[in-house]
Amino acid sequence: MTTKIYVSRDATAQALGSNRVAAAIAEEAKRRGEDIQLIRNSSRGLFWLEPLVEVETPAGRAGYGPVKADEVAGLFDAGLTRAGQHPKSLGMVDEIPELKKQERLVFARAGITDPVSLDDYVAHEGYRGLDKALTMSGEEIIQQVLDSGLRGRGGAAFPAGIKWKTVLGCEASQKYVACNADEGDSGTFSDRMVMEGDPFLLIEGMTIAGVATGATRGYIYLRCEYPHAHQALNEAIAAAYERGYLGENIRGTKHRFDLEVRLGAGAYICGEETSMLESLEGKRGEIRYKPPLPAIKGLFGKPTVINNVVTLASVPLILDRGAEFYKDFGVGRSRGTLPLQLTGNIKHGGLIEKAFGVTVRELLYDYGAGSRSGRPIRAVQVGGPLGAYLPESQFDLPLDYEAFSAVGAMVGHGGLVVFDDTVDMAAQARYAMEFCSIESCGKCTPCRIGSVRGKEVIDRLLSGNQPEEQEVLLRELCQTMLDGSLCALGGMVPFPVLSALNHFSDDFRHKQSEATVQ
Repeated sequence: MTTKIYVSRDATAQALGSNRVAAAIAEEAKRRGEDIQLIRNSSRGLFWLEPLVEVETPAGRAGYGPVKADEVAGLFDAGLTRAGQHPKSLGMVDEIPELKKQERLVFARAGITDPVSLDDYVAHEGYRGLDKALTMSGEEIIQQVLDSGLRGRGGAAFPAGIKWKTVLGCEASQKYVACNADEGDSGTFSDRMVMEGDPFLLIEGMTIAGVATGATRGYIYLRCEYPHAHQALNEAIAAAYERGYLGENIRGTKHRFDLEVRLGAGAYICGEETSMLESLEGKRGEIRYKPPLPAIKGLFGKPTVINNVVTLASVPLILDRGAEFYKDFGVGRSRGTLPLQLTGNIKHGGLIEKAFGVTVRELLYDYGAGSRSGRPIRAVQVGGPLGAYLPESQFDLPLDYEAFSAVGAMVGHGGLVVFDDTVDMAAQARYAMEFCSIESCGKCTPCRIGSVRGKEVIDRLLSGNQPEEQEVLLRELCQTMLDGSLCALGGMVPFPVLSALNHFSDDFRHKQSEATVQ
C-alpha cells in the first residue's frame, strides 16, 4: 500500500530546508524499498514547525517537525510510513492547538492540497463559487459581495463591492481586473502564501470579479522577489486555460476572461493602486491624482477593479457559501476573517487566520507563545512600516478596523512585527522617516521633502538641541504630511512616528540625556 507523505514547497519552508528533507525522504524510501508518494503541498503557516513532514493515516495526517535532513533515517527507523512515534512527533496535525483554534476560510486548503493540481483544487470545493457566479447576473454577484461586508484586505479597508459596482456601472469597450500582489509591507506574507499555496483560489476570485463587472482581462501585478509564486501562478493559469476555466466561453458560457502575471521591480510605492497602474502600463511607478478614480478611469484609461490578493481570494467562498455565512465571522463593520502574520521577536512565527475581534494579546501569547528572546514584549507594529507601534497597554485592542482607527492605528495587511524590551523606539521613529524618504515617488512635497526634514528634526531632538521646540516642530510636520500627502506613504508615516513619541517618550529623553553627557 502506498503511503502519502507531504512536505511543503512554500518559500519559507524551503528556506528552512524542506527541499533537503523531501530529497532525503525520497532517497531513504527508495533505499529501504518503501512504497511512498511524496507530495509537495503548501505550508500550514506554522513556520516554527517547518520543515513539517505529514504522513497520511486512516485517522488523518500525523505530523513531525521541525525535521532536518539528517533526521530522516531516524524517522524511517521509528516507522514513519506507519506514523510511528519519534521525538519529533506532533500527533495529528489538525489537533495542533495553534492550528485547531483558527477560523480558516481563505486558507482552508493551505497544507492540504497540491497547489498546482487543478483536480486537487476541484476535489476540495474549488471553483464552486465560479460555477454559481456563472448562473447569476453581475448585479446579483456584486450584491453578495456587498452583503458579505468584505472590505479590502490591502490596508485601506474600502468595501470591495462598491468598487465592483462602480466598474459595472461604467460603459466602456474594455474593462480590467488588476490584482495588487506587490506585497511590500514589513512582516507580511499572506499574499505570497495564497499565490504559492492555493493559486487557483486567486484565479477563481479574479474570474468572478470579471464575470460580475464585465471585465474580460486581468493582470496580477507581482513583485519580482516572489519567484516561487510566479512559477505557481503560471502553472495554475496554464491549467485553468486548458480546462476551460479561463479564456473564451468559460465553462461553456458566453463569458470570457483572460489572465496573465506581470512582474514589478520591487518599488514599495507600487503597492499604491495608481502607482501600480502606471507600472503596469510600462511607466515609472508614480502616484496619480484622484479623481478620476481607477474604477472609472484606471488601467489604460479604462474602468478597473483593483483589489489585493486576499480580498480576491475571499470572494469564491462568499459566492459558494453565501454572504450570510461569511458575515457570521467578525465584529462590527469588520466582517469575515483576516490572515494575520506574526513576525519579529516572536517564538511561534507564522500565519494565523482568525475572525476579526481577536485581541493583539491573544495573538502574541496564545498563538505566538511570547517573544523568541524570552524577554517581555514591549511594542508591536501592526500594519507594515506605516503602522503605529502599540504599547503593552493597548495589547487588549481587538483586531477591528474602527477600534484601531480610534487609537491612531491601522490593521493594514495584518502583519504584526514584535519587539521585546531591548528595542530603541526613538530609532524606530527615525527609521519610519528614513523609509519614507527612500521609497517616496517624489510627486508630492509633503512626502518627498517632509520625510527628509523629519529625519533631521528627529536627529536634532535626540541630540538635545532645543528638544521641546524640536518635538513641537516634529508634530507639526507630521500633521502636514498627514493632511497634504497625495497617498498613504507620506500620509501615514506620522502613525509610527507619533505612536513612538507618545507611548515611548522615555527613549527620546534617554537619547537626549546621553547627548548632553557627551
